[in-house]
Amino acid sequence: MLEKIKAITAELENLNATTPEAVEQLRIKYLSKKGEISALMTDFRSVPAEMKRELGSKLNDLKNLATEKISALKDSLSAQADNSASDIDLTRTATPIPFGTRHPLSLVKNEMLSIFASMGFTIAEGPEIEDDWHVFSSLNFPADHPARDMQDTFFIARNPVDVLLRTHTSSVQTRVMEKTQPPIRIVCPGRVYRNEAISARAHCFFHQVEGLYIDKNVSFADLKQVLLQFARQMFGPETKIRLRPSYFPFTEPSAEMDISCDICGGKGCAFCKGTGWVEILGCGMVDPNVLRECGIDPEIYSGYAFGMGIERITNLKYKVKDLRLFSENDVRFLHEFDAAK
Repeated sequence: MLEKIKAITAELENLNATTPEAVEQLRIKYLSKKGEISALMTDFRSVPAEMKRELGSKLNDLKNLATEKISALKDSLSAQADNSASDIDLTRTATPIPFGTRHPLSLVKNEMLSIFASMGFTIAEGPEIEDDWHVFSSLNFPADHPARDMQDTFFIARNPVDVLLRTHTSSVQTRVMEKTQPPIRIVCPGRVYRNEAISARAHCFFHQVEGLYIDKNVSFADLKQVLLQFARQMFGPETKIRLRPSYFPFTEPSAEMDISCDICGGKGCAFCKGTGWVEILGCGMVDPNVLRECGIDPEIYSGYAFGMGIERITNLKYKVKDLRLFSENDVRFLHEFDAAK
């Protein structure tokens, strides 16, 4: 038996295999129930008692050596397979895959946020599923305001609390105001929802960027200067703006802002309907009732707010006439903006 142990030990010292199948055959040959080492264990029962101690130790050493050698072969082949897989992926297409492009709405949104960041505004975000107080009541909407009606708002639940899809990102402004004392200078980008028929000029969801600035001695002149700076950085240094009186429940006074048409230079064309002006946003001074509802003293602080649709700005910047193109994910349309990314 001692000679058999020495012979198998010599074989194990020179053990080699080039495939997983060959390793498995070696395991069966030496370590299986019918293998050579198991056969020696069976013969060990007939060994004289005075030799059992010596041979038993050598048999254990032989079994450990066989286990270590076969495990080392398995690990070596596994490492070679990993290295080979990292060198070449046979599942990849032979044709190089071109890089994609950013969505035009993302391009314009990032440009807008960058412009406002340069003027000291920080980004604030909030939930798209909101309650009535943050979307309407805190913003001075009367109980009978038509925006609360099912024709304009997607309601999720009506009792005991109205839960709805936000119709504007002004709800983010109220969340910030109720938790933060002035000075506040934020822009709120996000998706909003309104119950409208989908067409080339309207959609049931779209995207907004709204801004809010509250501090002591904030005036309408501050608002006008910020909007003028934004318009010139977004559409060109020759851009002009005009403010027309309007009405919004949450601002007083309120205005709508137009920019000079960048297609005809303000002379009048089909795009601006011959007026030389194109509307882009609504704005105004924050109504004192809104400040009061959010826990800010209107006797000490004042502020302005503005809001605009990202789709509207993208239409003006890239001359996209159909809003539905932004949500159809047509790759041909998206690739038109490769140079803009």
